[in-house]
Amino acid sequence: MPTSRLEHAVAAATASAAVLALVLAGPVAGQSVTAVSYGGSYQRASTEAWFEPFTASTGIRVDVDDFTGELAQIRAQVEVGNVYWDVVDLGGAETTLACDEGLLELIDPGMLPPAPDGTPAEEDFAPGALTDCGVGGVVWSTIYAYDAGRFPDARPMTMEDFFDLEKFPGRRGMRRVPMANLEFALLADGVPADEVYAVLDTPAGLDRAFRRLDTIKDEVVWWEAGAQPPQMLADGEVVMSTAYNGRIFNAQVLEGQSFEIVWDGQVLETNQLAVVAGTPRLEAALRLVAFATSAERLAAVGRRISYGPARASAVPLVTTHLETGVDMAPHLPTHPDNLVRVIRRDQSWWVDNQDELNERFSAWLAR
Repeated sequence: MPTSRLEHAVAAATASAAVLALVLAGPVAGQSVTAVSYGGSYQRASTEAWFEPFTASTGIRVDVDDFTGELAQIRAQVEVGNVYWDVVDLGGAETTLACDEGLLELIDPGMLPPAPDGTPAEEDFAPGALTDCGVGGVVWSTIYAYDAGRFPDARPMTMEDFFDLEKFPGRRGMRRVPMANLEFALLADGVPADEVYAVLDTPAGLDRAFRRLDTIKDEVVWWEAGAQPPQMLADGEVVMSTAYNGRIFNAQVLEGQSFEIVWDGQVLETNQLAVVAGTPRLEAALRLVAFATSAERLAAVGRRISYGPARASAVPLVTTHLETGVDMAPHLPTHPDNLVRVIRRDQSWWVDNQDELNERFSAWLAR
């Protein structure tokens, strides 16, 4: 593992040059890499759009492990020098934090394939999608959803409605973390979307967010895995729940559930593909990252699950859902109609405050 940032950068540039030579090369027999993802429908989409075509193109086998996005396992592998994960799919805040801790390899954007029209990758990716250690993959959001059958008359339409137990009685589902919940609480309390993080950055603003959460705490069912919200809605355990938009989409189009997404106040985030520092399979891992983040491969994910691609050139390639033929555009979190009162997650703010807020949130839950 490189011992300094400079050595790290030199190693990354050297590896990137090798990857550029390999991207168009023929198959390599006998090699393998391990990629980690989040299970469920997103992992299936990633496997079909990225990992299986990569193996077919290069001969490099991709083994897939599940994880929850936490950095503990990555940290442990790097610290003991026994790296068995190669490519990890991380949220933006986690990528930044892991990069700062030296847990990830630096990635030279020059190794990434250009857009189909030749536009360099650095000009094609969305702002913020390329960082020192991460390459933008999918754009997804935390939204809330409800079963339309339970609201035959007035239906929830805003984030305020999620917090309104009088107008819309019943239990709510929320993820057992402060991320998104604090943003939702302030939005429901009247804070404009573009001022949420400025308010959260003050003690009074944090107190305000927790007070708003207090108003529904007794009616909340807490979830931890992305598969839980659609199941809780289907079972009637909750009348509405925060969720990952792609999980609700799959329940709608593949399972025929009468779920509706409320896009108002969605918290938008870009996941990134990164490479674990010290992997002995660095060239193969970088080759997988370059392959998976081409416009064609990112669009292939978007045609399987409703997560938008992080490259502009990939957007028009996301046409219909491969399995059902449903037009994907209205289901993408990046569709213009879905961006009213959007909150774009401030990754830097969460990197600076996540540990403190995790502790405060756990203490609040225990009260």
